[in-house]
Amino acid sequence: MKIVVIQGPNLNMLGVRETNIYGPMKLEQIHAQMKEVASQNGAEIEFFQSNLEGELVDKIQECYGEAQGIIINAAAYTHTSIAIRDAISAVSIPTIEVHISNIHRREDFRKVNMLAPVCASSVIGFGPFGYHLAMMGMLQIMNEMKAAQDAQNAQATQA
Repeated sequence: MKIVVIQGPNLNMLGVRETNIYGPMKLEQIHAQMKEVASQNGAEIEFFQSNLEGELVDKIQECYGEAQGIIINAAAYTHTSIAIRDAISAVSIPTIEVHISNIHRREDFRKVNMLAPVCASSVIGFGPFGYHLAMMGMLQIMNEMKAAQDAQNAQATQA
C-alpha cells in the first residue's frame, strides 16, 4: 500500500507563514508524524511539495499505477486549478484533500473548491491534525479496497 502526499504552494513555509491561521508546526513535522502512522500500519508513504501547478499535475499523474492513495493539500490551487482537478479525475486513485484552515470561514474566493467533487473526501479546518485524520481515512479506504479485492479473488478461486 502506497500513499503519496502532495503539498501545494506556500506549504513549505508552514511554521513561518501566518501562524495565526496555520499554526507553528512545520511541514517536516507534519510529514514525520504521517510517516510514523504509515509505518505503524504497514503503508509506504512518499512526500512531494511544489509551488508550481504543472509539477503538482505531473506528480498526480506519476501516481497512476504506482500508488493506491493520494492525500493532497493543493493550497491556493484548490480554488483555481481545473488542471489539478482533471489530473485527480484522470488517475482514478482515491484522493483525500486536506486544508489546515476552514476555507469556508475565510475569504469568499476560498469558498470555491475545484477539487472536492473529484476527491473521496475532504478534511478541512482541523489544523495540522487534519493530516492525521486524512491518513486514518485513507488507510480505511485502502483496507476496504483490499478486502473487496480479496473477496473477489476468493470467489474466482471457488468458481
